[in-house]
Amino acid sequence: MLAGFAVFYAVSLLAGQAATSPGGAAFTLVLLAAFAAWFASAGIFLWRGRRWPRSVVLVAQLFALTIGVPTLTSGVISFGLAIVVPAVIALLLLFEQRVLAFSQGPRRRKDSGEPETGDPGAGAPRQP
Repeated sequence: MLAGFAVFYAVSLLAGQAATSPGGAAFTLVLLAAFAAWFASAGIFLWRGRRWPRSVVLVAQLFALTIGVPTLTSGVISFGLAIVVPAVIALLLLFEQRVLAFSQGPRRRKDSGEPETGDPGAGAPRQP
């Protein structure tokens, strides 16, 4: 969605029909593109089992709730639900046990013979 809005701002800016000043539209365009890239990278690394994107996803969903709840309570029920329901589902899934287990940092396959990342003595020779 953010990338789509960035394209919308770019088209509006190039057509000279930006709703705000050209500087404001350019700033919004850059901001939307940066957030879209940040969330896309967080999604990719969360899919790969990294731990750090969980905080990015958590903050994004909390921001969505801060927009969705007032939208819902102001009478725009369809848009409010379209924002709140996915945010709540994402928050619940983010703390689901399998997701927590999967995102405990980079893991190595046990059958590869390489040590797991979380093992403090991995790779070190054992003392008798």
